Amino acid sequence: MLVIAALTVAVAAVAAVAVTSGSPPVSSKDVGFSIASDGRTSVDFEVTKDRSATAQCAVQALSENYAVVGWRVVTIGPADDGANAGGTTAHRTEVRTDSPAVSGGVNACWIVED
Repeated sequence: MLVIAALTVAVAAVAAVAVTSGSPPVSSKDVGFSIASDGRTSVDFEVTKDRSATAQCAVQALSENYAVVGWRVVTIGPADDGANAGGTTAHRTEVRTDSPAVSGGVNACWIVED
């Protein structure tokens, strides 16, 4: 009887998380990158969020063995222009690197609370 009660509580908890999770408040899409020099990489990406929200994205540059050789946090403020009436915006940022990079992209994005 105790096992059934525990199982019921676990299923209810999983269902509650699934219902309240929904779609993420911010997402990103890597568009491209270019290697400017051994010490700089340029990363192009798109961010989709509520157009009135402010987000931050961690942009990284990687070496050939997938080690992070550069990292930068970029703030994406509210926008009225762009796709989806400002919901999706395009960005380019330069990342300084400690050693040569072979790729770059967004690691994660999150909404900044006021």
